[in-house]
Amino acid sequence: MLHIVVCVKQVPDSREIRIDPKTNTLIRIGVPAIVNFYDLHGLEEALVLREKYGGRITVVCMGPPPAEKALKQCISLGADDAVLVTDRGFAGADTLATSYVLAESIKKIAETWGPVDIVFTGKQTLDGDTGQVGPGIACRLDLEQLTYVQKVVGINMETRRITVHRHLEDGVEVVETKLPVLLTALKELNTVRRASMPGMLRAAQFKPVVWTTQDFPNLDRSKIGLKGSPTIVGRSWVPEQKAANTEMIEGDDVKVKARTLVDKLWQTDLPARFGWDQKAQG
Repeated sequence: MLHIVVCVKQVPDSREIRIDPKTNTLIRIGVPAIVNFYDLHGLEEALVLREKYGGRITVVCMGPPPAEKALKQCISLGADDAVLVTDRGFAGADTLATSYVLAESIKKIAETWGPVDIVFTGKQTLDGDTGQVGPGIACRLDLEQLTYVQKVVGINMETRRITVHRHLEDGVEVVETKLPVLLTALKELNTVRRASMPGMLRAAQFKPVVWTTQDFPNLDRSKIGLKGSPTIVGRSWVPEQKAANTEMIEGDDVKVKARTLVDKLWQTDLPARFGWDQKAQG
């Protein structure tokens, strides 16, 4: 039996994100919120592992009260329990402060529902895009960590060891390590299922457990919120749009079109930039 914790975050829909030209900050008003989709792939893999090995899944989210909607979606997909960690004292947290609060939350989850075997996070979030929270949690909890996981091969329940495939720039790394472990999920890990009707009905009536700063008597207040966040965003801006000239090469003969394309490339600055030899090219 496994106890799997999945960390999720409610983020602005990246397809709707806009930047205020005066303040250079994200415009969140009127922008729909969604569950960070990398986190959903972590939840899906947790569901697959529970189906195969048994156990329970607890989802945890640090965010404002409306983030309850994200947890309800996780419940509709099949999670067993959900915890919303919310308090004004947590506001303004960077990745360092966020990983601290989530690590303390996972400790409390272990005390409440039993020891944790696997922690899933997404490889990154759509709004922060740093990829730092997962490793930060692992360091604070002294967990083995496997990042950029694209496949879970399996778990040996007798030896309590897990084997995964990690995506690297130059290939795939096959790694085996002991439990407990933290995994950061890639979208290639799986295909997220649709919620079932029983799941949606359960989610409609579900109320997550809510923890505030008062529920963490040993919390170091200097490590949360703005006080615990050494990261400062000096400036943000929208990249200037550059016009690009496009020319279509018409015709049905592929060889002629390819020859035309090559001739046009030789008329650009590419040969000089890359040191191409036109004689060798022929």
